[in-house]
Amino acid sequence: MELLAAAFSAACAVDHDSSTSESDARDSAAGHLPGSESSSTPGNGTTPEECPALADSPTTLTEALQRIHPIPADSWRNLIEQIGLLYQEYRDKSTLQEIETRRQQDAEIRANTPGSPASEEMDGEEEEEEEEELASPPERKALPQICLLSNPHSRFNLWQDLPEIRSSGVLDILQPEEIKLQEAMFELVTSEASYYKSLSLLVSHFMENERLKKILHPSESHILFSNVLDVMAVSERFLLELERRMEENVVISDVCDIVHHYAANDFSVYITYVSNQTYQERTYKQLLQEKAAFRELITQLELDPKCRGLPLSSFLILPFQRITRLKLLVQNILKRVEERSERECTASDAHRELELVVKACNEGVRKMSRTEQMISIQKKMEFKIKSVPIISHSRWLLKQGELQQMSGPKTSRTLRTKKLFQEIYLFLFNDLLVICRQIPGDKYQVFDSAPRGLLRVEELEDQGQTLANVFILRLLENSDDREATYMLKASSQSEMKRWMTSLAPNRRTKFVSFTSRLLDCPQVQCVHPYVAQQPDELTLELADILNILDKTEDGWIFGERLHDQERGWFPSNTTEEILNPKIRSQNLKECFRVHKMDDPQRSQNKDRRKLGSRNRQ
Repeated sequence: MELLAAAFSAACAVDHDSSTSESDARDSAAGHLPGSESSSTPGNGTTPEECPALADSPTTLTEALQRIHPIPADSWRNLIEQIGLLYQEYRDKSTLQEIETRRQQDAEIRANTPGSPASEEMDGEEEEEEEEELASPPERKALPQICLLSNPHSRFNLWQDLPEIRSSGVLDILQPEEIKLQEAMFELVTSEASYYKSLSLLVSHFMENERLKKILHPSESHILFSNVLDVMAVSERFLLELERRMEENVVISDVCDIVHHYAANDFSVYITYVSNQTYQERTYKQLLQEKAAFRELITQLELDPKCRGLPLSSFLILPFQRITRLKLLVQNILKRVEERSERECTASDAHRELELVVKACNEGVRKMSRTEQMISIQKKMEFKIKSVPIISHSRWLLKQGELQQMSGPKTSRTLRTKKLFQEIYLFLFNDLLVICRQIPGDKYQVFDSAPRGLLRVEELEDQGQTLANVFILRLLENSDDREATYMLKASSQSEMKRWMTSLAPNRRTKFVSFTSRLLDCPQVQCVHPYVAQQPDELTLELADILNILDKTEDGWIFGERLHDQERGWFPSNTTEEILNPKIRSQNLKECFRVHKMDDPQRSQNKDRRKLGSRNRQ
């Protein structure tokens, strides 16, 4: 009782009038209440009358919470063992709930906005109930109990649903802001447990299957499963460290210090695994096509109830999905921790290290595929002009495709000739444009080129059907060291805009980008996953939030994903728009905070500029 009295004493000093911000969708998906980003100090419902030692206790709230009920080791291990979801199921359920929660938030906030139709309908009812509400004493709202993982095979709930948490009384002490943070850390731990469960199944059910070992050559097995044993060993040690932290206290002190240690020292195994992805996918397809015994055995193994109807390919891609998701989970914690606190520093350090790992993973995948692609393109090119070396370690393909060039240097805009346009083929690399004509034998004859930095594009005004989707491409300095102009026609409006965006990436878009630091911008969330089909497209995961930079009338959006600032095109029917400006603004503010912490040098420079401005004044 003295311990809880001390907690109440410290909680009394908290300013409960601080403003609250809209809760982000991922936290809300876990059943959280909206809360401010500021430091949250928990409080308890105990009264001075119940605890006479209240005023005399010198113990701080933090010290008090550190002594409250450690979770028994056996209890926590039992919880981990009871997880009934494979990581693929865990991830899908979490993101789908996240999407649905954003929808509900969007509808609720718009309904409460003055002047909205939904708000006007409710005005009459609110006036009638106002007197009754004033007469009744204010009550603390119950925390929503949304279980992301509820299914017949799992007794695995939220942190606040654990029997140890409910019996400890900490839910009466902690403010909603701290509960949201606890849930964010709890999700990181439990999702790692689910991930380890799936990795174990990949190894025991597939990799170590005796029949499969006889079918596969050792080199094929090595390419197919790579260093998954190393990845699983790291995951096991990582999970054990997280378990020990959870066992210390029902209130989780921090997990990002552990994440930071493993990201800096052990997660290089992910880079090795993911870099092999190109060869892994190719080998898997070849084995399915060329080895009937392999195909039949894999089908049989996938039908086992252990796999829950999931294919082998979904297990092979787990490490890449996990390292990316882990970065997002740490981002989620970073948004919730107290500003300028020790927990913010550890979360920022962990996020920075994970960014490096994810970047190295992406570069590893791209390097393998890009090298092969550049060699293939080089073989297909025949130069009518001075030869340009295509293969380079720092060069990669951004876009390729056919366009129609308006024939003649000074072509009239009338249809006097039957052949108004001629087909040309463009290869656009990150630093070079190569213009060709396709010739027999799947070859391309190069007749012009220019550095990408010396390209300019201009969209024509609406000139009728003949000149629809036509734009002008200017090469400020071409292969002959002269300026050249091409009038090009695309097959559709979206194709025209995609070429213009790729050819001149710094041209002004219809809407502003994340880097403009504006607090509102058209946004969408991904509701159907999308895999990029071309280099200028963006692969989307469920619940990704993106700023809209441009869009076309035929159903394509050029967007910038908030969590990593990656840009690309994607079909509009894979997303739905976030209509409420408050939610859009909250998404941007949280993103600014995460990336501000990732770039301390930029923050220091900004502070210096502000100081210099004050001095001049």
